[in-house]
Amino acid sequence: MEEMILDRLSLLSHPHRLAVFRLLMRRYPDAVPAGEIAVILDLKSSTASVYLSALCDAALITRHRQGTSLRYRAQPAAAGTLIEFLFTDCCRGRPDLCPGVIPMTGDDCMPRPPRNVLFICTGNSARSIFAESILRDLDPGRFKVFSAGTHPASTLNPLALEMLEAKGHDTSSLRAKHIAEYQGSDAPCMDFVFTVCDRAANEDCPAWDGQPISGHWGVPDPAKATGTLAERRLAFQQAYGALRNRIEAFAALPIDTHDRIALQSAVDGIGASDLEGTSA
Repeated sequence: MEEMILDRLSLLSHPHRLAVFRLLMRRYPDAVPAGEIAVILDLKSSTASVYLSALCDAALITRHRQGTSLRYRAQPAAAGTLIEFLFTDCCRGRPDLCPGVIPMTGDDCMPRPPRNVLFICTGNSARSIFAESILRDLDPGRFKVFSAGTHPASTLNPLALEMLEAKGHDTSSLRAKHIAEYQGSDAPCMDFVFTVCDRAANEDCPAWDGQPISGHWGVPDPAKATGTLAERRLAFQQAYGALRNRIEAFAALPIDTHDRIALQSAVDGIGASDLEGTSA
């Protein structure tokens, strides 16, 4: 076991291999094509392939073939093993010696409602706005919901607003916001943080205070749809439906009784599930 841990630590000591692993952790449970990884991290394809092979050999990530491309997925349990080894062996489990290491224990239950939930995408003009509105109206007593963008747009997408209003959501208070609004000392402490677009998940953002449970529920950008107005509206309908299906599954979780490990696993499962579709 110790030899395996040392091999993994040696691999991750290389900044570019670490960047690949961190990207796949942020995109988990997505399986990301090798070519996309190379583009995101500005690596040559051959170089990315070498790094990915090394991480696969160490069981830090897995790969499978889908069509003509190889796709790679992080193995969070492998990262957990590294942290557990360092905390137990190096610090002897003493938080006073390693205060920055706070293991996620199975008996740590979530606080009572309302829970703070943040949805993030790049522009905060459509997908994260959809998610904020859906969960806010679905269960306002249990959740206090926010959304933000890593590079927020100046205005909300008009087709997104049209879709929300058609679904009966109040859009009067909605606006595009930067994630910095939720990272200051006076910001609410988040219990859950979800990225709903791949581009936002690709970005290496600062860690959130309070160790919120996080998930990646990537949905294609409806604003990129082309064609007739009806075809573009259909793209927004599909994005709304996919997010509503995931959010309904999330809201149905027994948050009051599940511990953090069980909740994180459930959140990852929702992200990995095929819940695409339209919603009335």
